[in-house]
Amino acid sequence: MEHLLRDINDPSTGTLALQIQQKVNGLKGLLARLTEINAYLDKVTSGKMPINNQITYNLQNIFNLLPNLNVDELVKSMFIKTNDMHLVMYVSSLVRAILALHGLLVNKIKYRDVDAVLDRDAGIVAAGPAAGGATAAPAASAEAGAAGDATGDSKDTKDTKNAK
Repeated sequence: MEHLLRDINDPSTGTLALQIQQKVNGLKGLLARLTEINAYLDKVTSGKMPINNQITYNLQNIFNLLPNLNVDELVKSMFIKTNDMHLVMYVSSLVRAILALHGLLVNKIKYRDVDAVLDRDAGIVAAGPAAGGATAAPAASAEAGAAGDATGDSKDTKDTKNAK
């Protein structure tokens, strides 16, 4: 029963995750076979096991099918392919980061007024014009001073009247 449950694919798993899992499983199987070949060759070289010519022929065929990596054209093409893949990953990572920063800026602009109200309610005084509402307070005090000058009372006169 457990064997059957293991073979059921999870529909929530994406195709990329499934491909990666299959490649990992394939590499694990390859490692197991290479370990088995290594153990066989160690036993043959130590004299614990006789040579099986069919296994030797199969191993020769396997090694003959491997590509010759000493060819300069093959090495160059492998470097080009690898660089192209890394370029695509780098550009996509860069685009993802730029989109995330854009989303953060849009969010900051959208909730700037909310931040100013919450800061004012919490008693936090922000400095600079980027604070959202901090520039309104000096303008209001300048208007109050100008209004006092217009009525003939200066700011100092108001303060002395309030002190009395």
